[in-house]
This record gives sequence, structure tokens and C-alpha cells, in this order.
Amino acid sequence: MSACRHCGREHRVGFVATRLAGTDGVSLETEKWVRVFEEQGFRCAFFGGELDTPAEASWTVAEAHFLHPAIRDLYRGCFGLARRSPATTRKLHHYCARLKDQLYRFVERFAIDLLVVENALTIPLNLPLGMALAELISETALPTIAHHHDFYWERQHFLTNAAWEILNMAFPPQLPSIQHVVISSAAGSQLGLRTGIAATIIPNVMDFDHPPPPVDDFAADVRRSLGLAAGELLVLQPTRVVKRKGIEHAIELVRRLGRKARLVISHASGDEGHAYERRVREYARLMGVDTLFISQIIGERRGRTADGRKIYALEDIYPHADLVTYPSDFEGFGNAFLEAVYFRKPIVVNTYSIYQMDIRPRGFAAIEIDGYVTEEALERTRQVLDDAALRQAMVEGNFDIARRCFSYAVLRRKLANLLGDGRVCGLEGEMPMAQEGGGEGRQR
Repeated sequence: MSACRHCGREHRVGFVATRLAGTDGVSLETEKWVRVFEEQGFRCAFFGGELDTPAEASWTVAEAHFLHPAIRDLYRGCFGLARRSPATTRKLHHYCARLKDQLYRFVERFAIDLLVVENALTIPLNLPLGMALAELISETALPTIAHHHDFYWERQHFLTNAAWEILNMAFPPQLPSIQHVVISSAAGSQLGLRTGIAATIIPNVMDFDHPPPPVDDFAADVRRSLGLAAGELLVLQPTRVVKRKGIEHAIELVRRLGRKARLVISHASGDEGHAYERRVREYARLMGVDTLFISQIIGERRGRTADGRKIYALEDIYPHADLVTYPSDFEGFGNAFLEAVYFRKPIVVNTYSIYQMDIRPRGFAAIEIDGYVTEEALERTRQVLDDAALRQAMVEGNFDIARRCFSYAVLRRKLANLLGDGRVCGLEGEMPMAQEGGGEGRQR
């Protein structure tokens, strides 16, 4: 194992999550944190219910996944109900004990010095895992960074529950060996108000020091593969099909633009059901908007379908987009906004709260709507699409702002400060302050 190149000591970081696989926001941000830790000589290991991390550094436990049948049964037995059954309580403690045993074995097997818990102490999709982590950290005082992406109080369906004592104990726990990290100022304020816990804000980032490479031969045929005609606009909605994404606004915008255009939706419904997707499909038909749902040909990596069609990565689609729509009602931060900036694309954004508090004040230029599509927003969109010089100035300015505010350099500096805090153990001072630039690697 390589030693830290700054102090000569060997350190191992254990990342824990319900899932580290695919293109969800937690998995993508974890990948960036891992890269920064490894650049500084740390060795990383991974614990979860589904992992696409290196096999030799992975510890997979089926019950750690929030979609495991037993875990889903416990979820249904605790949420949407006024009280839970004694049988559910017994099962909660049974799976807590099993997961805690596996966590102890993981820590021992990889000689973990520092835990980084990715959202598993934040959103209660897997109650026993949160309980097990809280108990492990309490029993061992193992230095821990709890990286919070989505708190339960940000989701209406978690607020009717029969598990308040578990939420108060573990989502998140208030323990002296834990440093808490949130991705927005609003999340930090709510965490402090609700629990008294102070948190460090580390925003989501992208590798703005290394812009995306030119389109290669594999991705050159994207427009043709999607069936776009010459001169037809590709309007990209780079999100899952879930209610809070506000995709009806994107459909209305395309309908009212008065241009030949196709709305392309990159991801499927995921684990939040398909009712909203049916609604979006029906609304697109009613509005007469040609809408493509392309999740079957979008993957984390390039490949081929069973019938030989290309599977593109999302970063293959972005360069071909004429406009990106991001009309979300709520976001924990806004990865798709940063992606659009990274690929130098104009973006239509609904002014959700985190955008207003943490993104807009940086000076970004976006086409804004506030809950509904206005004629002013439509005219601004047409102006940006038609005026190449205006569009270029907009996207270049946005890229420069993002490089200063949401780059890997920001992440390095924030993690260096975090590790320098006495609550995080004998690792203090091991990671140097951020330097400009960063390593090569795939980002989107």
C-alpha cells in the first residue's frame, strides 16, 4: 500500500453507502471525493449493497442496499404509518446487528482510519444501516465524515413515520468523532436549527480545470441515432423522470418556442415509481412535443445493447445539445446545472431554493423561470439560440465562474481544512491545501 506522499504514513479511508454504482448524484460525488483522497496518497475501500468499485477494495453486503426486500419491508413498516409493530422493531434490531457486524469486519479487514459515510446517515431509506453506523461510530469513536446529500425532512413522504426515535438517533447522529458535511447553505442551516449540529459546506464540484475533450468518432452520430433532422433543435433534459424535476415546464417551453425541436430525456424513473413518467408522456402527447426517453441507450459507460445499438455515456449527449432544461422544483444542489456549464451549454433553470441561495449569487447567466414559463423566458431563450456571440459570452462566463467556485481545487481545500480539525483524528494536517489544477479523469 502506498503511503501518504506528504507525511509518509499509510492511511485508509472507508466509504460507506447503500449504493455506489451508476450515475446518481451520491455515486458521482463520491467518485470525485475518492479521486481527491487518492491523489494525496490515501487508500480507499468501499462498503455498500451495490458497488462498482474495484473488487479488491470492496465489501458488498446485500442488506446494505435500500432495495433489498427485507429493507424495503422495514421501510414500509415505518413510513406512512402512525405506529410500527413489535415484529418490525425486532427486525430493525436484527438487521442492525447483522450490518454492524459486517461494518466491524470491513473496518478490520481494510484497517480503516477514517470513515466517509455517503448519505447513509442522512436519508432513511435503510434504517438498520443508519442504526448500525451510529452504534459502530459511538462504540469505536472512529473518525468519521458524514457527507449529507438529502435529509429526510426535505421529503414529504418521510414526515409521517413510526420511527422518530431512530431518526433522532441516527439521521444524523450527534457524536464527537463525526464531522458533518452538507452540500448547500440551506441544508447546513436546517441541520443546525433542527439538531444543533454544525456542518461544513462542501458544494458539488466538477473538474473545470480540464474541459471535456472534443467529440470522438463513437459519439459523432448521436443526432442521427436519435433521429433528429437537419436544423432540428436538441433540447436536453439530463435528469431522471421524477415529479420534483418539473419536466412539464420543459415540455411547455419546447411547445411555445415555435421552433422545430425535440426534447430528449436522459434517465428513467428509477426507484420512485412510474406514475409520473406516464404523466409526462401523456402531457408531451397533449402538447404535441416530440419527446424521446433514451434511458435504454444511456449508461455510465459506453457499450452496446443486445440488438447492437450503441449505449452512450451522458457526456456523449451533452456536446450535441442546443439547450439544456433544468426546471426542478427542488434539488439538494444541482449537478445537472454544473454539467451544462461544464459542457458550455445555455440552460433554462427554475429558480429552486438552492439555486437562489448558493448558485445564482455567484453571477451565473441562465434563462430563469419562477414556477412557470413566461413569454419573457421564451423570448430570452430564442435570443440565446439565435445570437451566437451572446450565447458564447454566456457559456464562457459561466465556465469561468464555475472554475473559481465549483472546481476540484475547492474540494481539495475544503477537505484539507476538514482533516485539519481535531475532531477528525490523527489525520489532521495530512492533506495539503488545494493547488490549482487536477488529475486527468472522466467527468461529466
